Amino acid sequence: MKATLQSHVVAESNDIVESGGYQYFPRSSVHMEWLVKAPKTDSDRACPHGVQFYDVVIDGVRHERAAWSYEAPLPAMRQVAHRFGFWNDVKVA
Repeated sequence: MKATLQSHVVAESNDIVESGGYQYFPRSSVHMEWLVKAPKTDSDRACPHGVQFYDVVIDGVRHERAAWSYEAPLPAMRQVAHRFGFWNDVKVA
């Protein structure tokens, strides 16, 4: 499975965990050099799973909050701990 943004492969792996309609990639499969931590919002701080959103920045273009990771998930979401999900401009297929 691949996560792509304007023909750039942001992540690619066969080790995918699906949860809540989203596919989560292992950190080792993500181009972390393209991810920049986004400032936390009040909603992020209220998330019980310790969500951290990331902007995806490629060729100087910033795609705000297009990726996220749960840093301290509750037991029901442990399977996606420290994995990355993508949305908005990032296509996963």
